[in-house]
Amino acid sequence: MNAASVATVMPVTPAYWAEACVHLTKKDRVMKKLIPQFGNAILETRGDAFVTLARSIVGQQISVKAAQTVWDRFALLSKRMTPAAVLKLKVDDMRAAGLSVRKVEYLVDLAVHFSSGALHVKAWQDMDDEAIIDELVAIRGIGRWTAEMFLIFHLLRPNVLPLDDVGLINGISRNYFSGEPVSRSDAREVAQAWSPYTTVATWYIWRSLDPVPVAY
Repeated sequence: MNAASVATVMPVTPAYWAEACVHLTKKDRVMKKLIPQFGNAILETRGDAFVTLARSIVGQQISVKAAQTVWDRFALLSKRMTPAAVLKLKVDDMRAAGLSVRKVEYLVDLAVHFSSGALHVKAWQDMDDEAIIDELVAIRGIGRWTAEMFLIFHLLRPNVLPLDDVGLINGISRNYFSGEPVSRSDAREVAQAWSPYTTVATWYIWRSLDPVPVAY
């Protein structure tokens, strides 16, 4: 995927966002303070499912800057970043782009899952969150956290609570417990007031730590 093709992809935003903000402002004192601080900023998605998941694999355990560098090199290996294109790449070329042996294996497994029909991509819109997570974690290199990020940033699911996310736990600690350590059960209890818009509240918690929105 070259720069020109990326530029033509318009971001998609959740239709439920405004309603969610009203709900959270009424239900949660922290959200009432946080939400107005970020104006018109909103969760958005662009690109396709395969590229989103491939990027998540490339970025594992390295800095954001390093991940972008490796992705840019990897993306140059093919005119379009598709499952079929990845399966045609030579391992040596993928390694030369900066990918570890393990990440090459993960990307190939991802491409095989998409190409073989093992993933019900067209049915995802009608499947519940846990069913999608079950499909995704069957792919090598994708754990529950990555699957939950996919639900949030690609499928724009409204009620995802990623309890394995360090930023969410740290943000709840800072905003609700004056910086005291927070357990998963503490976080889950706080999030009860956020339902059915847990994704939106999580996004604002992230913004409280880093005002620059993340997009995948």
